[in-house]
Amino acid sequence: MSVIYYSIGEFAQKTGTTIRTLRYYDEIGLLSPKKHPHSGRRMYTDDDVLILQKIVSLKFLGYSLEQIHQLLNQTRLDLSLRETLEMQRRLFEEKRKSIEQAIKAMDRILFLLREEKEVDNEVIMSLIHSLQTENEQRRWLEQYLPQSLIDSLFHKSEADMMAMDREWVRLTKKAKQLAGTPVDHPEVEALMEQYMNATLTFVGPDTMQMLGRLEQVEEMVREAETCNWMPSPFTKEEEQWLHQAMEHYMVKKGLIE
Repeated sequence: MSVIYYSIGEFAQKTGTTIRTLRYYDEIGLLSPKKHPHSGRRMYTDDDVLILQKIVSLKFLGYSLEQIHQLLNQTRLDLSLRETLEMQRRLFEEKRKSIEQAIKAMDRILFLLREEKEVDNEVIMSLIHSLQTENEQRRWLEQYLPQSLIDSLFHKSEADMMAMDREWVRLTKKAKQLAGTPVDHPEVEALMEQYMNATLTFVGPDTMQMLGRLEQVEEMVREAETCNWMPSPFTKEEEQWLHQAMEHYMVKKGLIE
């Protein structure tokens, strides 16, 4: 049976591939058809159709052209494909988790923007950075807390997380408005109490008790401050004032000496 040859234009039309792509595949040795002995023009056959189908299928599975080239040169494609498919699946699983995390972050930010109308860019960027580093935060907490408590911190409902975000934004805006006000002013003391209540609500009494019993709690706090998981939305002056206001409140309440 005689072999049917296709020009590059005919082959492109037959397979739904662009001429530019076919030329590139030929240049890198991925799909190299026979050449006409006199004109040097590419001459594709039905065997090339099968090779192209393999290339398209492997690209769909996420393989790079270099990986596809290696696979096509394997004498036992089934074994190599099985091994690399397992690796590809793991990579896609990681990508899926990252995409899901990004979508959740977008939903929470959009919720804030709808509810609060106006939110400082510094506050939004700080929150986004915190959402991006949740996995690092979990790994760090594993050094100090039982897994059950860590799970309780991060496995909250979306509604609870959005409510927490909104409260954090509200408190941050209020703190910026009051920054510089005497720390013994009733409004400032009320704000500090709201900060404490919000922290207790989010962390929970069990975790607070656990933290209170930790011998390394001071070390834990110092290390947390250097990790930069949630860049401060405050200026240095605002941070200093906030620290003084919280210290005054805690002394007044007998929480510290």
